[in-house]
Amino acid sequence: MKTEITVIVDNIASENMCGEWGLSLLINYNGKKILVDAGSSELFLTNMKELGEEVEDVDYAVLSHAHYDHANGFPYFFANNSKAKLFVRETTAADCYDKEFIFKKYIGIPKKMLKDFPDRIEIVTGTHQITEGVYLVPHSTKGLIDIGKREKMYRKLGLKWVYDDFSHEQSLVLDTDKGLLIINSCSHGGVINILNEVKAAFPDKKIYGYIGGFHLFNKTNEEILEVASAIKNTSIDYICTGHCTRGRAFKILKEQLGDRIEQMQVGMHIEI
Repeated sequence: MKTEITVIVDNIASENMCGEWGLSLLINYNGKKILVDAGSSELFLTNMKELGEEVEDVDYAVLSHAHYDHANGFPYFFANNSKAKLFVRETTAADCYDKEFIFKKYIGIPKKMLKDFPDRIEIVTGTHQITEGVYLVPHSTKGLIDIGKREKMYRKLGLKWVYDDFSHEQSLVLDTDKGLLIINSCSHGGVINILNEVKAAFPDKKIYGYIGGFHLFNKTNEEILEVASAIKNTSIDYICTGHCTRGRAFKILKEQLGDRIEQMQVGMHIEI
């Protein structure tokens, strides 16, 4: 069974299509089409059309986490697709911020999205099966709030500010002929943590690949090397990364991982 992934939106544009700060991936799996994230705007619609894909053909949609650069396109998605449910974590809310100097900047989902489209949004808990061979895996690693503190990312709960623990983030996991394929658009919870979470959820399965952003653009070279070293010690065969990994980190990862890793860009087509 062939699994196909097409990059609809990424930071790196292609010759015929624009990019933006965001991510959107279209997956063709076992005759079903799954849209993971919808980027920062309605650009994903333009790029899908350029790639010969019809948005109304999407069967399922997934929000990887509750940030604008992955969620802002979804109101446009709902306006152009009448059937697909959007799967989100139970803690997803319009409450994500990051800190710039002394101010906190809103970086969350469209503020009215959950209220405006309740019949299109499915809230999930735990490890959730969307359809045969397609799963959503939550974070189970303890202490992820420390990552929120380091990143200066917050959630506003009423009048209270708390560090983000990324409980709104989830991994899409596909059971392919080569093994499990993980898709996690920003990996805020940490690449190695996510690999371990998927191993724990599917202890008898091999993890073949990992596609998504690694959120390494603001990390030191030493931290990036630690991630590369940890990946080297796994049996993972294939990595495709982009968006929040950015160029400096990708260069370091490429030097360490060689042919196991490639750079994501708009229009890229991956077959597994």
